[in-house]
Amino acid sequence: MNEMSFKQAKDVIEQLELSEISLNKSFENISNVSKSLDKSLEKQKNIYELLPQKEKGITFLKLLIMLNIGFILGIFAGKYLL
Repeated sequence: MNEMSFKQAKDVIEQLELSEISLNKSFENISNVSKSLDKSLEKQKNIYELLPQKEKGITFLKLLIMLNIGFILGIFAGKYLL
């Protein structure tokens, strides 16, 4: 077998150490991204639960606007037709 020199062995060990450090950083980043994704999914779930309530409010506001438009049209019709 081929024997490695001390310098070659030292280079291999340094490369392994750098690989270990980069893997640890990658795992930390993956963990942080996973936590962020969980938080965003929880917020999306809360928004999805609130949507029907807000939709009812929007529908109610549309009805009020139509009622006001009908009232204004009724006033104009009454003024000019009667």
